[in-house]
Amino acid sequence: MLRLENVGLRYGDGPEILRDVSFAVRTGDFYFLTGPSGAGKSSLLKLLFLALRPTRGTLKIFGEDVTGLSHNKLPPIRRRIGVVFQEFRLLDHLSTYDNVALPLRVAGKSEVSYRRDVMDLLDWVGLAQKSADLPPVLSGGEKQRAAIARAVIAKPQLLLADEPTGNVDPVLAKRLLHLFLELNRLGTTMLIATHDKGLVRQAERPVLHLEQGVLNLQ
Repeated sequence: MLRLENVGLRYGDGPEILRDVSFAVRTGDFYFLTGPSGAGKSSLLKLLFLALRPTRGTLKIFGEDVTGLSHNKLPPIRRRIGVVFQEFRLLDHLSTYDNVALPLRVAGKSEVSYRRDVMDLLDWVGLAQKSADLPPVLSGGEKQRAAIARAVIAKPQLLLADEPTGNVDPVLAKRLLHLFLELNRLGTTMLIATHDKGLVRQAERPVLHLEQGVLNLQ
């Protein structure tokens, strides 16, 4: 699913944010990504979503070397990846329902085929009563849950999530963890960056720890 070999990343002429990162994730794996703030976790996830390119080294996704792939060949790969970043990136002119349904709509599916699934998922993340609301009136935690629902609605092959439970209470965090575990059981490969040690303990999944740009399996 993923393979990084001696990957390095720097912004401009600055120091390397990631140094000699090498690891492989098989289809169906579930890893947590931990490390202190500023360790490079968000940058690593952006590399894996192809929002950034490695400064050096090799990155393979779905078995394809994407290190030097042209930009017009990236969208089909990205469509196989669900992503939750801390900025949420919801579209302010679309309702919560329409934001969550967007990946299915882009894929050409008819609303009659997905409306029930979208509403069921909104109910699961506690947003059923907010389905018609626009993002500007949602709280930070509600925006986060909408972003998670949008990322998982199409059952992506790979899910990348950056602090997906950072703005929710422990009860909802546990509910979201069950959602991730169920998606993983159904075949979605997971890489979730988190500071929540309780979440990691509950899931009992392997941990990749990033510190000072160096990645190690704990």
